[in-house]
Amino acid sequence: MNNKKTLEEISKLMRKDIVSMLTESASGHPGGSLSIVDILAVLFFEEMNIDSSKVNDPNRDRFVLSKGHAAPALYSALARKGYFDVEELNTLRKINSRLQGHPNMNDIPGIDMSTGSLGQGISAAVGMSIAGKLDKKDYRVFTILGDGELEEGQVWEAAMSAAHYKLDNLTAFVDNNGLQIDGNIEDVMNPGPIDKKFEAFGWNVLTIDGHNYDEIRDAISKAKQVKGQPTVIVCNTIKGKGVSFMENQAGWHGNAPSKEQCEQALKEIGGEN
Repeated sequence: MNNKKTLEEISKLMRKDIVSMLTESASGHPGGSLSIVDILAVLFFEEMNIDSSKVNDPNRDRFVLSKGHAAPALYSALARKGYFDVEELNTLRKINSRLQGHPNMNDIPGIDMSTGSLGQGISAAVGMSIAGKLDKKDYRVFTILGDGELEEGQVWEAAMSAAHYKLDNLTAFVDNNGLQIDGNIEDVMNPGPIDKKFEAFGWNVLTIDGHNYDEIRDAISKAKQVKGQPTVIVCNTIKGKGVSFMENQAGWHGNAPSKEQCEQALKEIGGEN
């Protein structure tokens, strides 16, 4: 297990990657990418059974970024984990780059499912979990959804299926930052109460601070002990976490920073390069 300082340094690197690559591409989604960094740091650098030298290992844990527009965060995690060179992050969204606006499993090593159409990622994760049960494999499946994504009906069809098939090898995280592209989720199409809805669908539900490494670790540990139920971890997060002028601002859902804003953000995160 990594110490807190190590995870903090990994998260810092990932946040710097996100801001830098979005500035270089002049497009993308910073707010929801920055809000899931700490969850990804724990999953990719501590929890998941994955190995960049064995990309197609049938016994590896699976990860599906259901909120596919947060691809910059996933790309950073994969690069820092050794799936491809960190320098490639600067090609985000450019012509002929593998790193497009949403993850593509056909081009990028370490991507278990192409995502972007909201609601489909968790559905694929349910299928992977069922496959694991049928194949008698002990791998686990993890997925991250956006809170705004919960407005998609397909999410609840997948949730119903997961509970019906008792998929205790599935853990979903909800990035509950309270904002989506058009503003507060409660004003756009209120998906709450999130915890009660998942409970009603038969899930084991945990609620945590999505930026607290100890709480993330503890929730994952508890999820692994549950039998006969999938687990959802509702993570209370801050959209744009780590960059003061982006935090809790819906306007930074899908806008890239300028070079000047990038410099300011990098200084705040903990480095200028």
